[in-house]
Amino acid sequence: MATQKLYAGAKLREMRTRLSLTQKEFAAKLGVSLPYLNQMENNNRPISTTVVLALAQEFGMDVTELSTGDSERLVSDMREALADPVFDDAVPPLADLRLTASNAPALARAFIALHRTYRQTHERLASLDEALGREDAQIQASPWEEVRDFFHYCDNYIDAVDRAAERFAGRAEDAGGIRAAALDGLAERGIRVQFPDIDETRKYDPENKTLQLSSRTAPQTQVFQLLLQVALISQDKLLEATLDFAKFHSDEARAIAKIGLANYFAGASLMPYAKFLATAQEYRHDLELLSNRFGASIEQVAHRLSTLQRPGAKGIPFFFVRVDQAGTITKRHSATRLQFARFGGACPLWNVHRAFETPGHFLRQLAETPDGVQYISLARDVSKSGGSFGAPVRRYAIALGCEVRHAEALVYADNLDFNNASAYEPIGISCRICERPNCHQRSVPPLERRLTIDAHTRGTLPYEVT
Repeated sequence: MATQKLYAGAKLREMRTRLSLTQKEFAAKLGVSLPYLNQMENNNRPISTTVVLALAQEFGMDVTELSTGDSERLVSDMREALADPVFDDAVPPLADLRLTASNAPALARAFIALHRTYRQTHERLASLDEALGREDAQIQASPWEEVRDFFHYCDNYIDAVDRAAERFAGRAEDAGGIRAAALDGLAERGIRVQFPDIDETRKYDPENKTLQLSSRTAPQTQVFQLLLQVALISQDKLLEATLDFAKFHSDEARAIAKIGLANYFAGASLMPYAKFLATAQEYRHDLELLSNRFGASIEQVAHRLSTLQRPGAKGIPFFFVRVDQAGTITKRHSATRLQFARFGGACPLWNVHRAFETPGHFLRQLAETPDGVQYISLARDVSKSGGSFGAPVRRYAIALGCEVRHAEALVYADNLDFNNASAYEPIGISCRICERPNCHQRSVPPLERRLTIDAHTRGTLPYEVT
């Protein structure tokens, strides 16, 4: 089998810029000529074995990063944007999109941001109160989407915050557990913790230095909220420095991101990286065993598994998604080639939607995307009680999965027939960019196909995709 050539010009340029080196200086350190480096940075030549070794030895780079990163995400996001009817038939071929994502990632991001702004403006005009000129209407990315994209393009792994959480978790053994360590950390700063019967999950009074956690919540939720408050108080400088690096466009986005980083710290403290990765491998990623071992919820464990992307110590590249009953994606991340739609819901053929029908049970699915990549997907409902009679129940379902080449490392892959082609269900990203011609759940026609309409014939669809 021929070895696949590695083109990673954008990564090379980013690294050289980070090191503040000229092309001549960088070429000398890599042991190649200046013209050769120039050709590699422009993807006219693949990265040679000599350069890969030099990157590892000279700069300590995790060379697996050369073959991963933003390209697949950018291609997926551009395809979804181009599926907008506003582009009509002016859709570049997939090869051009991949070339743009690889050679000009900044241009790709600018295009995605431009389309997002167009879409939001269009939606505002469709709303009467916005169309009449409400004063606080602004043509910019919503804070929530801006934060979501920040974590998305960080590969859902924030190294400085993750390592700080791991150091904090190191106090747990001496303190008598992570809950005790969190309580001690708050007590050191004069904060009293109370557990009254209140509606709010967590309520902090900075003036009186009093933290209240609802007695109605589950123990693992209380621990998580304790750790979140530890992050907000003891890790403020680190969180603010990370936010400065992100350069958010609004105070609202920065505030949302800070809560997100504090949540990240809490999860990483509850499930410290090295220990959690080793245990996950030992348990073959059994979510229930991991949940019991680390005192975390099933959703917290699944989300943590999707963040194990530390350079030099990466876990299995998982995708993780949470949906509500309407199919709207409320959380999404993928370290795999499968990328989720930025707008709308997930493919209706995916097992995550069926999880609501079987509460408390795991559903397994073998699935194949239109590009021929095969996945194993695990889904389960994670509905959350309101804590009292009559309180609303928040209903969600999560899915966690990876490519089938990692199946042996998953207990959920046992006894599945991976060699049977008919065992794989055909799923897609969204109907507008899915090329399957005869999907019985298709809601809208695919953008890149022509349609034939025959009034005298009705098949699965009211049109034929050619």
